[in-house]
Amino acid sequence: MERRTLLKVLLSAFGVGALPLSAFGSGMSRAAGGSMQGFSYAWLKGRARALAGEAHVSIEGQLPRTLKNISWDDYQAIAFRADQALWRGDNTAFQIQLFHLGLYFQQPVRIHEVVEGEANELAYRQELFRYRGEQPLGDLPEDLGYAGFRVHYHNNFALDLAAFLGASYFRAVGSEMQYGLSARGLAIDTGMNRKEEFPRFSEFWLEKPAPDSQLLRVWALLDSPSTTGAYAFVLDPGRNMVMDVDVALYPRTEITRAGIAPLTSMYQVGENDDRMGYDWRPEIHDSDGLAMRNGNGEWLWRPLVNPASLRFNSFQDNNPAGFGLMQRDRNFDHYQDDGVFYDRRPSLWVEPRGDWGRGSVDLVEIPTKDETFDNIVAFWHPEEPLLPGREYLYSYRLHWGEQAPVRPYELATVQATRTGLGGVVGRERTYFSRRFAVDFAGGALEMLSKDADVEPVISVSRGEVEIMSARPLYAIDGYRAMFDLVPDDSVEPINIRLYLRLGNEALTETWLYQYTPPPVAERKLY
Repeated sequence: MERRTLLKVLLSAFGVGALPLSAFGSGMSRAAGGSMQGFSYAWLKGRARALAGEAHVSIEGQLPRTLKNISWDDYQAIAFRADQALWRGDNTAFQIQLFHLGLYFQQPVRIHEVVEGEANELAYRQELFRYRGEQPLGDLPEDLGYAGFRVHYHNNFALDLAAFLGASYFRAVGSEMQYGLSARGLAIDTGMNRKEEFPRFSEFWLEKPAPDSQLLRVWALLDSPSTTGAYAFVLDPGRNMVMDVDVALYPRTEITRAGIAPLTSMYQVGENDDRMGYDWRPEIHDSDGLAMRNGNGEWLWRPLVNPASLRFNSFQDNNPAGFGLMQRDRNFDHYQDDGVFYDRRPSLWVEPRGDWGRGSVDLVEIPTKDETFDNIVAFWHPEEPLLPGREYLYSYRLHWGEQAPVRPYELATVQATRTGLGGVVGRERTYFSRRFAVDFAGGALEMLSKDADVEPVISVSRGEVEIMSARPLYAIDGYRAMFDLVPDDSVEPINIRLYLRLGNEALTETWLYQYTPPPVAERKLY
């Protein structure tokens, strides 16, 4: 599977410290030979449907050599001129800046402005950018196109709130104004034993907002060898950036492994997984867990790991209520990174709209040695394959921010997961076991009496559980569950489930974990 190298670094570099913006109208012009065209989402769906009946046409390899071979430093030296931002001189709450092609972004996208139902393609103009690199680019073609765009908002036009750049990737921020994980339009064959396909947004339409509107409408045409699609976005900035997304897919071929509402993040080192803990920072991750609320209303939490080999997990469900990759740990002291601020990275919650039917939330975890590689992917996988000649409609809402819009308020949530060697302190170990300590807080835990008979409910797919306990953890006004897992001789992963209950009442969300025991010869007892 291909990994998205340095995407977060690029977006961060382009999105910080922009100059004050001025007017765009003087710099932007209509594409050569272009004309105004009526536009609507219905028209876009019709175009996507018609395109699905045609063979896919690749445009890879068409970029000028000077942009294909540009160095990292020279690409960073290309900057959009802030005084040319779209809608800069207009009375709107939004402004748009554009990304230049080059380096990792070699497939041009066409970008259109929509005013009162009429679309006008924005022409590429070299003078819209500042070039401060050492390598001369020469005269670039007038029909070059752009790599993508970013969105600025009136509360602080110097910073961007969202960016659409690369394949079908896009990102947004909440009130902490810190980029982190990404979303995608569609995932195909992610985590499979065949090459992953990366559909791309080939065209965008941006509607000029009315003077009194705080919403931005964006449409996109998706194209790939396997499918086409029409996407409608409504961006609503706030403490959480909220995006309403409507999707219409028109497969060219049968798609057996489709990922709806895919999320992409990074996890290298955390409190439960220090396999790559050679860095001076104690934790390095954009997200620390996958949260799910299934169709039966059960809340699930699966801590992320940086596995030794590719790991694929599938959580079966029927009409999910929501799922997301979350960054629950907001404590700076746990990261000690005052450069990229992992403690401020946004979480991203997917709220399905309508009945999504049967399928699964799939989680792919890929080994990584470097924080610039996004190695975590989560998405909804429909049970039935997507077939050519049909239309598939999905609607959902994305919430980017510190917390998900819905949480299990009556249930305690997982605060931390820690693992280590099992056994009893002061006694010589005669066999191998793994210790797990899971901290819960919130819900009804603060109201329990000191002698409440709280019980850990634990199930494992293999092995034996021993030394179980659940006791108050006053430092967080919560509880700590602890147990040892004694694995058998197999090195196959062991699935674990845990929650706390009082009598027949569940007190916490369900903690899920997958533990891979080391080979028997490597099970040190120390």
